[in-house]
Amino acid sequence: MMKTTGTIIAHPTSNDKFEALKAFMNALNIKFEVSANTKSPYDPEFVESILQGDKDKKAGKGKKITIEELDNLWK
Repeated sequence: MMKTTGTIIAHPTSNDKFEALKAFMNALNIKFEVSANTKSPYDPEFVESILQGDKDKKAGKGKKITIEELDNLWK
């Protein structure tokens, strides 16, 4: 027997898709909840280190290495 009720979690990738999904649910008289998903799946310290690296690169900080030097890192 097919289940007729349940929970669906959707992840629209744009505001247009989000609004269309809400309109669709309303048109079918389907109850739904909208929650603010403000929690990032990434560790805040990791995110900060990546952003700092981007800032450093733009500021000209860093070190250029050759392909040979890069290759030697793996050995």
